[in-house]
Amino acid sequence: MTSAFDQLTLDQVIQKAQLVGVQGLDVCVFRKDGTRDDFVATHLDYDHFSPDRAKEILEKFNAAGLRLSLGAFDNMIGGEPSQRIKNQNHILKLIRMAHLLGGDDNDVNVGTFVGYNHELGNQENGFEKNLEEYQRVFAPIVRYAEDLGVTLLYENCPMEGWRSVGYSGTFNNLPGVLAARKLMYELVPSAAHGEIYDPSHDVWQQTDPVEVIRHTDMNRLKRVHVKSTRNNSDPFWGNMYPTQQVNATLAASAGVPLPQSEWDRHHYEATLPGFGLGDSMDWRKFINVLQERGFRGPFEIENEAALSKGTGNMAAIMQGYLATVLNLSPILWPLTEEGYQFPVVEYKELKAAAAKDVPVVTMEDL
Repeated sequence: MTSAFDQLTLDQVIQKAQLVGVQGLDVCVFRKDGTRDDFVATHLDYDHFSPDRAKEILEKFNAAGLRLSLGAFDNMIGGEPSQRIKNQNHILKLIRMAHLLGGDDNDVNVGTFVGYNHELGNQENGFEKNLEEYQRVFAPIVRYAEDLGVTLLYENCPMEGWRSVGYSGTFNNLPGVLAARKLMYELVPSAAHGEIYDPSHDVWQQTDPVEVIRHTDMNRLKRVHVKSTRNNSDPFWGNMYPTQQVNATLAASAGVPLPQSEWDRHHYEATLPGFGLGDSMDWRKFINVLQERGFRGPFEIENEAALSKGTGNMAAIMQGYLATVLNLSPILWPLTEEGYQFPVVEYKELKAAAAKDVPVVTMEDL
């Protein structure tokens, strides 16, 4: 996932990917005028993407021996209304881009969040009302993706730091729990949407990712994020509910810790497998159950680790990626004379996509 290389061009990121030894890139294409300022990058021009540009990208990735996907992760059903509609229209641009890049024929998916509408959520039956809002917004988006031969994927991060620490709850992205994802597929019964599963988010929710996979519809699971979590015990606030904001003077007098930022609420540290410190999940057991259940999709390294991307140091960022590849190689790849290596016979070149353009559309058009 290219978000860790937000200061580099796409060509520079491709060079880094080859040094790390990965087989593809999940190319981040966030809105440049968006509201997020954490772990975002824009590595393709979404306002001037043409069939000719798609052809150039496919040739560039084939020359580098890399596959690709696209993604932009924002609040699509909640937040400030004018930003919400911009996020929706932006994901439609990415679906068009994925189509021009070959879509499902090239396994070019589009990753997104759903978000959460707290105006609805604060009402009685607020979670169900968010499901209904999801259905209203995403039914036409998924239908559009299906018409263009593209699969839309939801990531399961609850986005626990997406609101001020003054709010008591930290559930800010509807597909943050397996139950929601299953309900979403019932509400929008199309094969053109599925999920990117990041086990680290369930770990800090005290949920076993192995059990989540055992209950997951594997036809929906298209990607797995490689990111870890090191859980830290909190005797003051516990590990089930988020740390709450109270008067700082009162807290100091009582000797009670307060959140230092919006993301400092659930007592964990983002890590990468095998880099710098242990984490709170069993990667071998997790990957074993994925393989037992037939998962053959990409494992995508999402580098948000405090000791790697969090340092802002490019050498440490690269070390995090390299350590992750080395750590997971014995679980994912066969043993060869050169050690555990990706079987190159499994690499498939990206096919040439159709040269015919399709117009940019908006939610109003749909």
